[in-house]
Order: sequence, then structure tokens, then C-alpha cells
Amino acid sequence: MALFLVISNPRPERPSEMASRRQSFWPWIGKYEAAGVCKQIHARVGRGAVALFDVESNDQLHRILNEWADIIPAEFDVYPLVDVEATRKMLAAQVAANKDS
Repeated sequence: MALFLVISNPRPERPSEMASRRQSFWPWIGKYEAAGVCKQIHARVGRGAVALFDVESNDQLHRILNEWADIIPAEFDVYPLVDVEATRKMLAAQVAANKDS
């Protein structure tokens, strides 16, 4: 599994024109939350959202973002993340390697 932080930047339509589509977003993302794929989702002040996804592949994330953009047209900033435990192990290995040098 791979973690990604996704920040949506919706197109600048009037919010009132997108209200019904925005309402359909929450049940849609709720299915991914229930499946454990969307670990967290938060609405941003003003417009947009921030989500943490745990996906099996880039293809799965690509499909999710295309579905999202079909509901609310947006650009996405996508940040791959490293699990905290994996980071701790990597740092411990680096420290150990430097001690042996």
C-alpha cells in the first residue's frame, strides 16, 4: 500500500452553482472511507478538500482522482508520503551504517 496526501483546488465556479454536486461528493468519498482507502478527508476553508489515501497502486489513485474530478472539476496537488515506522527504520539503519564507518 502507498500513502498519498491529495489537495484539491476546484475550478472557480460560483459555489452556489456547485452545491448539489458538492453534496454528492460526501457519499462518494464515504465509500472509500468505509473501504479504508481514504484514511482522512477534510474540507478546506473557502473551497476544496484535503485527503489522505492509502492505495494499492498509482492506477488506483488515478481512478479515484478522475472520479473526484467528474464530481467536482479540480486540479490536484499529490504528495507521496512515507509511513512513520518505515522512516524510523530507515533512520536507524543510516545511524547504524554510520557507526560502522
